[in-house]
Amino acid sequence: MNFRPIRISVALLGDRLAVAVLNGSRVQAFTVDAESPAVALRAELEARRLPARSAALGVARSAVSVKQIELPALAGDTREMVGFELERHLPFPAEDATYDFVSLPPEPAGEHAASAGQRVLITAADRRVVDAALRLAEEARLRPVSLTVAVHNLPTLARLHRNRRVVWIHRAGEAVDLLLLQGESLVLSRSLPSGEEAAIAEEIQRSIPSVRWRDCNAIWLSGDEPPGGLASGPLTSLGVPVTEPAWTPVARQRLADLAPEQRGALQLAVALVSARGVRPLELLPVTVRPRQLTRPQLITLGMAGATALLAVLALLAPGWREQRHLKRVNAEIARLEPTVKEADRVVRELERKRKVIATVDTIESAGIRPLPVLRDLTELLPNDAWLTTISLDAKGVELTGAAAAASTLIPLLENSPRLERVEFSSPVTRGRDNKEQFRIRAAWEPGGGSAAPAATAAAATPSGAAVVAPPAPGAPAAPPGAQPRRPVPPGARP
Repeated sequence: MNFRPIRISVALLGDRLAVAVLNGSRVQAFTVDAESPAVALRAELEARRLPARSAALGVARSAVSVKQIELPALAGDTREMVGFELERHLPFPAEDATYDFVSLPPEPAGEHAASAGQRVLITAADRRVVDAALRLAEEARLRPVSLTVAVHNLPTLARLHRNRRVVWIHRAGEAVDLLLLQGESLVLSRSLPSGEEAAIAEEIQRSIPSVRWRDCNAIWLSGDEPPGGLASGPLTSLGVPVTEPAWTPVARQRLADLAPEQRGALQLAVALVSARGVRPLELLPVTVRPRQLTRPQLITLGMAGATALLAVLALLAPGWREQRHLKRVNAEIARLEPTVKEADRVVRELERKRKVIATVDTIESAGIRPLPVLRDLTELLPNDAWLTTISLDAKGVELTGAAAAASTLIPLLENSPRLERVEFSSPVTRGRDNKEQFRIRAAWEPGGGSAAPAATAAAATPSGAAVVAPPAPGAPAAPPGAQPRRPVPPGARP
């Protein structure tokens, strides 16, 4: 799909029009020869389905006046000085003229004496020529974007080298135009009254000194084929190579399919449509010219755009860098997320096990240690005393048993570093074996070291079980046939 606008050019060459339409990279070129050229042009555009709205116009070289003049070396507006000098150089009144000018390149050092003034090339057209071109565009419903001399646009199709002097001869039917080029600058153009080779060679010899050249480097021939070919005698006698122009690759492609019988006129139309930007020697009145930026304005606009772009980039760059950093951080987080989850699981498992260990430690520190208590009781109690039940809880210990003299046990137990407030919890009774049956209750001595984590005496032994101590060494055994006493559950009364 081509989004570039269609460009059209119309060359007004006497009684016929040469038209070129550039649509993307494709060029359509044709001629219109009718009594009503504007109507025929619009009909041709509509028949070809070309929605053209604007056009670059070009007039024949013979319809304008082109001359090189030298301005005095005075400070002031160059256009005003050209206006003052214009009347002396035109064949029609200056007030009826539409003109434009370009400054000529300086002369090479050593060829001529340095000029004190400034040389310019002016192109002027009678108002009637300009009005006729504008009227044709209006009748064809086209908006003119430019009005120049058609042959002056030919240099846009060729490769021109700096300081190389070229004489360009272009034929379009019976019209023969002559261009003198120094590099890319047009220094003079002629419209020749005759197309004979001898007349052309004579005009070249006469024009070279008028532009202060000693010689030229090449002669180019374009347009319709000359009668004698490219290497005719009068031109080759000038001692300069006679060749076709050094077309650019794009120009060669655009000129390849032109009709041979109308090649000269169509080449002018293609040159018109190929020119871009502000064209030199513009004859379109200022009042109808489209708005076009000059080179300094384009540079200023470009600098302003570049400054605005840099300002926007300066504002967006920190956010862009932070966004890139955030993306890298997110990627790193995503990469480390499985490891972090595994580490978190291990930490939770470790914390759970730490709590279990702390609970076990708490139980051991707050519980009852029955073995040390039993060891102390074994050492404290006399040999004639024996225990049937030992009940331990958080408050103290309760002993149930028999002894020869139960009252002697109280002071013995008071001497224990683990027990205090030792007393009988029930009256002492005497059994059948003359042993005194007792039940003694004692509290734990503060700091006695009987605490252990989360366990009680009931936890140290099976629930509801009684601890029965065997008779102490040397103590009398139970009478024969005596029924063993039923173990008393911890904390129970006999």
